[in-house]
Formats: sequence, C-alpha cells, structure tokens
Amino acid sequence: MSKVVNAAVAALDAKAKGFDGTAKFVIEGEGSVYIDADGARADDAEADVTLTASRETFEGLLNGEVNPTMAFMTGKLKVDGSMGTAMKLGSILS
Repeated sequence: MSKVVNAAVAALDAKAKGFDGTAKFVIEGEGSVYIDADGARADDAEADVTLTASRETFEGLLNGEVNPTMAFMTGKLKVDGSMGTAMKLGSILS
C-alpha cells in the first residue's frame, strides 16, 4: 500500500464515519480508498460510486486546492456509478 493511500485513509477516516452509501477513490498508480459507514480504509471493493483521479488531483481535493466540480467538468476526476452518492462526498472532502 502506498504512502498516498495511507495518508488519505488517515485524513478521511473520521470524516467518513456514518457515510450513507459506499464510495471508492481510485488514485492512479497508488491504490484505492474505500468509504462506507465504518469510515475509510484501503480497499478495492465494489462501491455505489467510483471516483478516479491522479495523485495530484486527489491530493488537491483533500487539501481544498481543487474544486471537485471543476475537476469533474475538466476530466481530471472521473465518476462511475451513483452521482447522488458522489455528491454526498462533498461534506467529507471539505
């Protein structure tokens, strides 16, 4: 598991607890972070929505430098699955 995935799990775990649904962030070349009601963990399980981004874009989403909507609109963030679940992730990323 990469340092990027470990750092993402640490940053998202507390915020993700109680999340209504399942989501997976695929960080290209690094691995996957899975989010559900139990929190965040490194996992590649099936999810309601899968978001795929480069390491740089993902780190920008986490630290607030990248707007999720703009990243999606410009193709830097790919979303596969439930857009409703994807929208709920905003509270976790902010």
